[in-house]
Amino acid sequence: MRAHVGDQIVVRGAHIGDPERHGVIVEVHGEDEGPPYLVRWSDGHEGVFFPSSDATITHASPGGADQSA
Repeated sequence: MRAHVGDQIVVRGAHIGDPERHGVIVEVHGEDEGPPYLVRWSDGHEGVFFPSSDATITHASPGGADQSA
């Protein structure tokens, strides 16, 4: 998984009925655009995050429109 600063991240809930978590990548700490990422979550919390298979990254394009990955 690769990401850039400004990309959106969505993490599906672990159980049926659990809400999704939404955030924005504010720093990339790994090599070759890989994890870990510093994420600012929609609730205002920031934390270092290692995404797993339940995470989806939407890349922000240079023109401002998003592209899903």
